[in-house]
Amino acid sequence: MLKNNADVLNMIFRISDNLEYEVDKDNIVTILEKQEHMIQKLFRKLKFRIPEYKKTSLDEYGSCVFLQIDGKKTVEDIGESLVAKHGDKVKPLYERLLLFLNHIDVNCHYITK
Repeated sequence: MLKNNADVLNMIFRISDNLEYEVDKDNIVTILEKQEHMIQKLFRKLKFRIPEYKKTSLDEYGSCVFLQIDGKKTVEDIGESLVAKHGDKVKPLYERLLLFLNHIDVNCHYITK
């Protein structure tokens, strides 16, 4: 359980082992989620055009955060580099950053603690 703000800022995340993603020339991250449901496989065998991957592109800020998640940088380190790169456009910094990290951890399972 996190006791105070220092604990939150010292959290370290890493990208999930089984996550596939692409980075384009503009450093925009596209998450590739394999679609392997039984019904999808059945329809593919019946020659329906069901894509193998669901592609989710992150925006400029989300991509910047995602590319910094390496299992070594803390939330505070990531926040400081966001401010250095984007300035006041990322304010309120830690509220937005923690909301994004929580979403891609809990809901999407793209990262782990």
